[in-house]
Amino acid sequence: MMPVWVAAALLAGLFQTWRTALQQRLRGQMSVNAAAVVRYLYGVPVGMVLVALYLLLAGGSLSNPSWLYLLYCALGGLGQIFGTNLLIMSFGQRGFAVGTAYSKTEAVQAAFIALIFLGESFTPLAWAGIAVSVAGTLHLTLAGRVRSWREVLAATAQPSAVHGLGAGLAFALCAIAIRAATRELDGPDATLRALETLVVINMLQTLMQGGWLALREPASLPMLFRTWRSSAQVGALSACGSACWFTGFAHAPVALVRAVGQVEILFTLLFSRFFLKERMSRSDVAGALTVVAGVVLVLLGR
Repeated sequence: MMPVWVAAALLAGLFQTWRTALQQRLRGQMSVNAAAVVRYLYGVPVGMVLVALYLLLAGGSLSNPSWLYLLYCALGGLGQIFGTNLLIMSFGQRGFAVGTAYSKTEAVQAAFIALIFLGESFTPLAWAGIAVSVAGTLHLTLAGRVRSWREVLAATAQPSAVHGLGAGLAFALCAIAIRAATRELDGPDATLRALETLVVINMLQTLMQGGWLALREPASLPMLFRTWRSSAQVGALSACGSACWFTGFAHAPVALVRAVGQVEILFTLLFSRFFLKERMSRSDVAGALTVVAGVVLVLLGR
């Protein structure tokens, strides 16, 4: 039987790809900050529904949050906000591919951070799987844009790469904070703790980035509600994706969940092949197989 955290990571990659595709439509209707706020604003009620359904089907009771738990949730929410903004900044440097590629080093960064702060250690095979999956993702993103390792190193000095690495670090810290938050709750059900944490973090993110939006871009506020049909879809997919990520983090080390979650880029390739009818190159196939090989090594190492 497939472990819960593996299924959660695979579903998270699928939901994230779907949400990203829908969110691109909102980018033409509202600002970057407003498009980010809809993820949290419309994600809160969906998260509440997920909690209610889980309680109905699996039973259990909600935990009593502590101040330390709320602090971890706030740090996790801020990490996601800063990571998203840094990733967008990397796109602004005309380096979409480079920024995206370096942000995908998040799994490796998370592994080292978890080793230092949470004491999570991995087998050599799992470390190899993390490295291989990240290498496959880098290859898929940078293939055709750099021709040698020298050019890869040169690209690292570009602002887009620096912002991408910063985004990866922010996302890694976000994931570590989320895992710490789920472990801080006293409930026995890890999945329920993850869903509770999703609702709390989305609420905090709505207050934090929504407050910033009200302060700096008050004219954008009406668009949050005028676009409710498309915004609600983005919020629902975002909440479902985050629910899967959080569930994975609650059941397994962050680095392993993120490494398996690299299959997100495979879903993107499949979408382009079967829905957009775009042809895959040999380089794309090689990169995809490398990502799969990395995920297999992670699972064997686990």
